[in-house]
Amino acid sequence: MHGNIVEELNEEVSRKIDITRDYDDAEILEIIEQCVLKKSREVYLSSQRKKEIVEMIFNSKRRLDVLQPLLEDSSVSEIMVNGTEGIFVERKGRIVREKVSFKDQEKLYNIINSIVAKVNRTVNESSPIVDARLSDGSRVSVVLPPVALNGPVITIRKFPEKPFTMQELVKLNSLSEEAARFLEVLVKAKYNIFISGSTGSGKTTFLNALSGFIPHWERIVTIEDSAELQITGIENLIRLETRNANTEGKGEITMRDLIKASLRMRPDRIIVGEVRGAEALDMLQAMNTGHDGSLSTGHANSSRDMLSRLETMVLCGAVLPLEAIRQQIASALDIIIHLGRIRDMSRRVLEIAEVVGFRNGEIVLNPLFTFIEKGEKNGMVEGCLERTGNPLMNKNKLKMAGLEI
Repeated sequence: MHGNIVEELNEEVSRKIDITRDYDDAEILEIIEQCVLKKSREVYLSSQRKKEIVEMIFNSKRRLDVLQPLLEDSSVSEIMVNGTEGIFVERKGRIVREKVSFKDQEKLYNIINSIVAKVNRTVNESSPIVDARLSDGSRVSVVLPPVALNGPVITIRKFPEKPFTMQELVKLNSLSEEAARFLEVLVKAKYNIFISGSTGSGKTTFLNALSGFIPHWERIVTIEDSAELQITGIENLIRLETRNANTEGKGEITMRDLIKASLRMRPDRIIVGEVRGAEALDMLQAMNTGHDGSLSTGHANSSRDMLSRLETMVLCGAVLPLEAIRQQIASALDIIIHLGRIRDMSRRVLEIAEVVGFRNGEIVLNPLFTFIEKGEKNGMVEGCLERTGNPLMNKNKLKMAGLEI
């Protein structure tokens, strides 16, 4: 019964809205409240129910409809929409199905178009895959039919309103206090640091936390496919984002274009949100040409695997001898931090390794910290990140910065 009332009121509100006018949120809200108040004289509605109906209609008109309450739910870290019926969320690492659904496919398409239009992107049958973001910084991935066989697919990765600090990650047992202090010194000394990990391991969160150690007076340029970094405490911050080609296939701005442009912006550091392809070559060259202290992330299953993936990415951009690529990587990167989501769904730093150099055709890694598991209690893995006993080999940057470990 109440479902029919909501539909009736939604249609009545639509009739009262003049499509030739540009209403603000307060005006739309007033129209909805008037319609609900009028309806409550005909059918009894409790004050709580009236409030719920107003929010539902307002969300359908000005927000993301049934997804809005999920976006506002702080316990939800990811929202997955599989067509009009299947809406799933992740809470504390567990995926559950929600009891809500879109009214029809048209409404779902309207929501998708609203999301991508706000970041000047387009998605349609001829270009059915797009990455976008919401106003709160949440990352959105959209895939449409005919590629998606069960209807439009939306995946929203939510980020906290206030980014985690390194101390907060220490409290969550993501890493040890000793490792956090160690990384703070390395960031201040301008070591080039690469963060690797699988999907959902917390690479972006960790990169944000690491950036908190950057001195506030430095000039930083961030480069991302879809802007989601939350760099705080830096006044001289330039944020760059790629652009897709228009309907004529023109106007595309790639990660490679942005990295090359950033070199002429006099950056103290370059932060590349995530490398996925040929831009890896430009990133490594930037690190090798005086832009120390640069940070980036990439998908991999281990520190060693990340080096192999970087080799593959570089080969996408240039046909170079494998030995030359490995020398470039060994020269550019100083530290690799590998993250993982372990079986209790917690995110941990699993390894911090130093890239020592290039010997006998291979890149040499020096593990400095490794995660040691010590058992399991109440379904939670017990363990911590511990020093391996291996000393940091490359201390030139520490000496130049006047710092010590």
